[in-house]
Amino acid sequence: MRLGVFYSDFRGGSDVLSRLTAEKLGIILVGNGVYHATVKENGSASPILNSKADFYVLTEDLETRGFTVDKLPGNVKPVTYDDIVDLIFNDYDKVIWL
Repeated sequence: MRLGVFYSDFRGGSDVLSRLTAEKLGIILVGNGVYHATVKENGSASPILNSKADFYVLTEDLETRGFTVDKLPGNVKPVTYDDIVDLIFNDYDKVIWL
């Protein structure tokens, strides 16, 4: 199964992510979830980014919070709403929201 996960929370939920298994896992950071791609705590990146997954961040939500795509880690791809539609229809069989 190819699973896409919309992740919108900055606190909590990472325990659920660590238990997900899929042939292909994509984590789409939206809303406050974009902070996982931008904010470092105690000098370290979010532990969520250590998961074996493809990471995406919604650029509109990123820019709304005052961040730019040039500050993203190399393993996080910026996407638009149109890109997310393509991901849902072409890359992932199932989609969930956390």
